[in-house]
Amino acid sequence: MSLSEKINNYILDIPSLPVSVGKALQVCNSPNVNPSDLNHVISLDPVLTGKLLKLINSAYYGLGTHVTSLIKAITMLGLNTVKNLVLSTAVLSNLPGNKGTEGLNMEGFWHHCLCVGVMTKLLASKNGIEDKYLEEYFAAGLLHDIGKIPLNAVLASDYMQMITVADREHKPLYAVENEIAGINHCAAGEMIANLWKLDSSITDVITNHHNIGEYSGENKRLLCFTAIADYFSLVYEIGFAGNRKPVKPEAGIWEEIGLNDDAYLDLMPNLYHEMENAKVFLQT
Repeated sequence: MSLSEKINNYILDIPSLPVSVGKALQVCNSPNVNPSDLNHVISLDPVLTGKLLKLINSAYYGLGTHVTSLIKAITMLGLNTVKNLVLSTAVLSNLPGNKGTEGLNMEGFWHHCLCVGVMTKLLASKNGIEDKYLEEYFAAGLLHDIGKIPLNAVLASDYMQMITVADREHKPLYAVENEIAGINHCAAGEMIANLWKLDSSITDVITNHHNIGEYSGENKRLLCFTAIADYFSLVYEIGFAGNRKPVKPEAGIWEEIGLNDDAYLDLMPNLYHEMENAKVFLQT
């Protein structure tokens, strides 16, 4: 069995998202949806309800009041924000942990992903993206590299060898993954996204964050913000995702969203504070 077939089988064994999550996402994507519709679906799942209330009452949102009613939380935060909370919580809860002791360190990996999520959201806010869409930017950044999880779990020490080769030969990690395993983390991530029927915006980021120049879909701006945040995290070595020598995003990516290539510098004072607050996502 080839390495790519082993990875495919591993992904197919990942549990499906809870039915309540799928219904919640479906409700949010329906026209004329209201908070009570979403509340009805989520409240049928006490575990999901508990996780959401924990997030909503965390320092990440800083509401200043303790919220015990889900309908009140949905009304305060908005449908789109709660939808992306549901998505992020469910995906992180369902992704399998690293089974072996070798391979990519998962603590460093998630620290990188958290940084990318927070920085993507900060950049989007700086660039005037409406508040109700900012959690989508956070979720996209947080989940952009989930395809590395099956590669790391199946290949273990071989995956660290790929990281070493990419470093030594100054190649992008996804290119080395293709050469050795016959599949890269973007393709593996796309398989997970399709299995779980994630929104097209999140799926496009997972699949295309190393292929923006050839992307022509409707989520180009989201992709650009995520790619810049990813580059920032790698250059400043916040967490570790295997890319020791990241390739700077092309000029067109910065131009697409109207940012200079130092746009993230004035956001750094807020970054670590926001990351500390956002750690609650990794604890649900």
